[in-house]
Amino acid sequence: MTTTRPEPTPADRRRWARYLAEERAEAQVYRDLARRRDGEERDILLALADAEGRHEQHWLDLLGSEPQRLPAPSLNARTLGWMARRFGSIFVLALAQNAEQRSPYDSEPYATAQMAADEKVHREVVRGLAARGRRRLSGTFRAAVFGANDGLVSNLALVMGIGATGVSAQFVLFSGIAGLLAGALSMGAGEYVSVRSQREMLDATEPSDYADAAFPDLDLDANELALVYRTRGMPEDEAEARARRVIQAAHAVEDAHPITGPVAVSGDHDVVGSALGAAVSSFLFFASGAIIPVLPWIFGLSGTAAVVVALVLVGIALLATGAMVGLLSGAPPLKRGLRQLAIGYGAAAVTYGLGLLFGVSAG
Repeated sequence: MTTTRPEPTPADRRRWARYLAEERAEAQVYRDLARRRDGEERDILLALADAEGRHEQHWLDLLGSEPQRLPAPSLNARTLGWMARRFGSIFVLALAQNAEQRSPYDSEPYATAQMAADEKVHREVVRGLAARGRRRLSGTFRAAVFGANDGLVSNLALVMGIGATGVSAQFVLFSGIAGLLAGALSMGAGEYVSVRSQREMLDATEPSDYADAAFPDLDLDANELALVYRTRGMPEDEAEARARRVIQAAHAVEDAHPITGPVAVSGDHDVVGSALGAAVSSFLFFASGAIIPVLPWIFGLSGTAAVVVALVLVGIALLATGAMVGLLSGAPPLKRGLRQLAIGYGAAAVTYGLGLLFGVSAG
């Protein structure tokens, strides 16, 4: 059964031209990203660009020829293009993932079902590429982002609460600096212990060569070596066969040292990152976030002016860190930024209210 398309109107042709501009811009983003990669990832990005080229040709065929005046791509597409040419980073792929999610082809009568399906698949491909980049991000980077955010929220809440009690500007400044140092040291120490403990736990799960020297003495038909391989994830039949081969080789050459390494090498250690690097990064980025609420008092402001300036500066920083977390998690950056802003301002409002209460009580 065929569906008759409506007769195209001038508005339809203008919409086709917009689609054409968007497809060209998206294809160029993928080509720009491919230039900064090699191997499989480069091939995948170029294949995505070719697919966008097929969609581009569809709209050209409908238009009949190249439009005399092609509309400018959307602001989002231009931003992606600018970032792809200059950075080619995980953030571009995360934004591209969100862009693929907003395809209009599901409700576009002149788009084919295959084009709409392509866009859904493209989103999953870009999600996979972005996931690879996220996995490559070390614990150091994770500690940096969340350390800065923690510094912003905790020290803003501290200086708001202290300032609301009516103490002098010098006391607010001292409290903010003390909160910065205490929080940064605590974050750094906590991150070091956390990452170090996780690495030690992973080290403890790695296979060892503890029993290798005993292999020549094992009975070929009655031994538990197959159980070792089964605990590492081998199927029973394969584990039995490998155990027999290893023991036969050990019996044949008693001074042999069979390789009994893990069945599969995991990348958990790389994902965890360096304990010292995570600690230093956490300390520095917590401090960089915690210093922002104190800046107005450092530069001599006091009272309401200092509070307003601190709120504005921290608000901008919270939006930035929230958007970054959103990008790393594949979520809309603006939504995550606004959520982080609400959390930070909410914490500051609570401590400010308590500070006012204590200030009145003390008075």
